Amino acid sequence: MSITELRQSDILAKGEQFHFSRTVLTRKRPKTLHDQDYYELFWLHNGRARLITEAGHMTLSEGDLVFLSPEFPHALQGIGDESHIINIILRRKRIKDLVERFPEAAHYFSGPKTLPVRVHRDIRHLSRLSTSAKALEAAPRTALYLEAFLLPLVAELALEAREETGALPDWLSAALLRAEDPEVFREGAAGLVALCGKAHAHVARTMQARLGQTPSDYINALRMDYAARQLKGTPDTLAEIADEIGIHNMSHFHRLFRARFGMTPRHYRVKHQKGVVQPV
Repeated sequence: MSITELRQSDILAKGEQFHFSRTVLTRKRPKTLHDQDYYELFWLHNGRARLITEAGHMTLSEGDLVFLSPEFPHALQGIGDESHIINIILRRKRIKDLVERFPEAAHYFSGPKTLPVRVHRDIRHLSRLSTSAKALEAAPRTALYLEAFLLPLVAELALEAREETGALPDWLSAALLRAEDPEVFREGAAGLVALCGKAHAHVARTMQARLGQTPSDYINALRMDYAARQLKGTPDTLAEIADEIGIHNMSHFHRLFRARFGMTPRHYRVKHQKGVVQPV
């Protein structure tokens, strides 16, 4: 399926921080996906819909709230009776500034090309969301009114997520425990998903909703923590350590390690290793 590009400069006037719209989705299958350089959130006010991506599709029902990152091609299609969505387009810089001030929002407004985050709102939450949306719809398109809408919403979702983290499904809890074995995380995200005994998409959605991480994020964190222990406690070379954790591209290993610890593996070893003969 071909992809068309949408840009915030074509949608938002100068000074506008967001765009608000209400849409009834067509039931015709989209001929193209669209990519975008802005953040977006929408929710299904009534009916059912299909979020179509390059990897497949996600079926949405009334009350589903979806956060979309930039550079994630997608399209929407209505299913059955009238499918009504409320959509808010958000200027990229405005969301970047918000996440810098409130890191908790990063789970919902993650970096480009990341999977959508879907959260279901029951009738009580949906009613409150609709009331807030009416106020936003009538407000000036400035940062003040946008944040007056976003911050209570994100705070509410973050509190709910914290309350739910202790109640992981048994199949996921068991898999995460076993994933700490190098024999498992050496196989990457596929090793974790295999332990779960569920479809990759289901595992990814559950982990994103409960832990704020994809299977790859979780496994790579385990890999890097193991690598750090090896760097501190063994004379193994960097290539040997990378191979041991199942990463055979050294550039990729360095990128993941720097992202986790803020320094290169070699710098980490020099800083932390004591009493171990340094490898040549």
